[in-house]
Amino acid sequence: MKTNHQEMSSNFHFLLIFVFLISLQPTISTSSSSSIDLIQKTCKNTKYYDLCMSSLKSDSTSLKADTKGLATIMVKIGMVNATATNKYLSSSKLVFNTSNYSNDDVVLMKKLLNDCADKYALATNALQDSLQDLNNEVYDYAYMHVMAAADYPNVCHNGFKRNPRLNYPPQLAIREDGFKHICDVVLGILDALGW
Repeated sequence: MKTNHQEMSSNFHFLLIFVFLISLQPTISTSSSSSIDLIQKTCKNTKYYDLCMSSLKSDSTSLKADTKGLATIMVKIGMVNATATNKYLSSSKLVFNTSNYSNDDVVLMKKLLNDCADKYALATNALQDSLQDLNNEVYDYAYMHVMAAADYPNVCHNGFKRNPRLNYPPQLAIREDGFKHICDVVLGILDALGW
């Protein structure tokens, strides 16, 4: 049988633990709330708010990141996107209708698609360079490298414009737009750094 003293001591410990846990709650939610506020504020500086929000929210490290960290996360998302497009173009997954093309046109189409794969590899490299610039806090160079990365798909697209009898693959157009939007988000975040 417990004595009054043991019962009071047990209740006191329970109360102490309860108060401690309650005291942590506002800290956790305030921290989380301020992280979300930073993400929202940062994304409002970009051209594609919804893309920015969904991308950053999908990465759990964004809740602990400052603005520079958010830029880093988006650059890495861009690198994943460019690498995936490079692999897509390098593989045989891209299907295009060859019935309207001569054999020479099919050969040219394959060459253009290989060139496009190379451009997306270069875009990945440019984004890698921008990560290094971000780490060194050389934001103007980071900006320049992101702009270069965003421009590589234009070189790909221009190859098809120079050969008007070849249609630019719609699947590639969708990937190009997505990649450019990611780069635009990164540029907006870099602008928010106030360099």
